[in-house]
Amino acid sequence: NTMDYKEALKYINDTQWFASPAVMARMEELLGKLGEPQKKLKFIHVAGTNGKGSCAAMLASVMKASGYKTGLFTSPYLFRYNERMQINGKQIEDDALAEIVGKVKDIAEKMDDHPTAFDLTTAVGLYWFAQEKCDVAVLEVGLGGRLDSTNVIPCPELAVIMNIGLDHTDRLGDTLEKIAAEKAGIIKQGGEVVLYSQTDEVTKVIETRCRELGAKLHSPDFSGIKPEFDSILGQSFTYKGNTYALPLLGKAQLRNAATVLEAVDVLRSRGWKLSHGDVEHGIYSVSWPGRFELLSEEPCFVVDGGHNPQCAQTVAENLRQYFPGCRRVLLLGVLEDKDYKGLVDILAPEADEFVCITPPSARALPAEKLAQELSRFGKNVTVCEDIRSGVETARERAGENGMVCAVGSLYSVGEIRACFELY
Repeated sequence: NTMDYKEALKYINDTQWFASPAVMARMEELLGKLGEPQKKLKFIHVAGTNGKGSCAAMLASVMKASGYKTGLFTSPYLFRYNERMQINGKQIEDDALAEIVGKVKDIAEKMDDHPTAFDLTTAVGLYWFAQEKCDVAVLEVGLGGRLDSTNVIPCPELAVIMNIGLDHTDRLGDTLEKIAAEKAGIIKQGGEVVLYSQTDEVTKVIETRCRELGAKLHSPDFSGIKPEFDSILGQSFTYKGNTYALPLLGKAQLRNAATVLEAVDVLRSRGWKLSHGDVEHGIYSVSWPGRFELLSEEPCFVVDGGHNPQCAQTVAENLRQYFPGCRRVLLLGVLEDKDYKGLVDILAPEADEFVCITPPSARALPAEKLAQELSRFGKNVTVCEDIRSGVETARERAGENGMVCAVGSLYSVGEIRACFELY
């Protein structure tokens, strides 16, 4: 029963993405029949509301630079499904993907509780990493932590919990404490945990969980970050006496990088050989598209997949930092089930005018509705029927001396980047 690539993607996408909470039983059954790939690998597990993707990408880049064969499992993808799983920076090939999905489908079809699309995707990634004999796999949690498909793994080398904010409140709870408790679900008995420094309420939840499980908690010291050089092309900073160059922009990325450097210390204590030069090279060569990414100059065009108020805060900070006194056009498209009013409240004061688009998602807020929401700011609003015309219009409105910032949903990022022939 061989599938081709198109059939493989169709099978996954026709399956429901998230479902009943009996995830672990389902994942254990599915992986058990696949030969338990999760028991043949070592893991770094990354959770959090914001920054987890950047952190996972940096960690994978550092491990690869240090000579380890490194798997990276992230979500969601920008352009192609294959981006979700990479080894040493190379996405899974179409035929390898089709072959593994075929194996997974044969098992899934016979299960009483059919796995979700995210279960299937996770199983494919784990199977591929094990088959390719990765030294380490960096897994980004899909949603939450405790009930996430990735949480089927045994105790990882390290669990990292990034910045926690209010997102997916319908699934994860409506307070920071409840959401933190869900993320804390990835902490395992006797494990090592690195926690991004954040509010006391969140920290207490994680500390309590670590105490209960005899896990060791480590946190970076953000006051020890000294920015050295900063431009729209990249930045450099000193942390604990060493200097690093980072292609990702904004102060939030410096905090993410410091969290990664803390993780590096913990990994060294566990016997991983990570020399200073290799770590420096790993941080310097990280690529994580769609996070305040400069796509072109004249006018400057930046794209950011941020979709919640915490991300918006970072984008607003970056706009003030990199484009002071510059005419700014905001190209905006949002999903209806996100806190887009909160996002708009934070971003609108930073914009001179708006161009609205509808992201390519069934959950998108129509551009017309978004335009109504923006009308209260008394600034010019243009509605565009597709992303390409949105990009063209925004560039025209910015003129040569202005800039465009596209923001509001990760779902638009792939298509926006494609307008600049970046795939």
